[in-house]
Amino acid sequence: MNTGWVVGMLVGMIWLENAGFQSPSLKNTLAAKRDHRRVLVIYSRESSQQELDAQQKAFQAEKTGLAERDLDVIVLTDAKLPETDRRFLMQNPFNLSPATGFKGWLIGKDGGVKHAFTKPVDSGELFRIIDSMPMRQAEMSKGKKS
Repeated sequence: MNTGWVVGMLVGMIWLENAGFQSPSLKNTLAAKRDHRRVLVIYSRESSQQELDAQQKAFQAEKTGLAERDLDVIVLTDAKLPETDRRFLMQNPFNLSPATGFKGWLIGKDGGVKHAFTKPVDSGELFRIIDSMPMRQAEMSKGKKS
């Protein structure tokens, strides 16, 4: 298990884990993506590592689908989650509980939480949710692929 912060971009995917450098707060990261990108925030405690691994594996095979939907994935692990991000996630609309082992939030381009997950989400299900959103419908009708 990699315990350092590693930030990497993989065709529209961002994986955040702890590597010891200062990264922008989650709040600022989400604000910067507003109006441009959809974001799936995944949170996991160490006790839910298998779920986190399954979620990451599911998305690694879907680079094209993620890119077509302007979707970034941010993975946060409890062990090194900055206190400011923890407090941010405990507020509405996220409502993270200290006992939560695994949770995900789909955030639309408007910055609103569109869907919350308590277990790994199948990429097909996630894409159906996104493709049903009015903004995505408009993008598809205009022939937008990214």
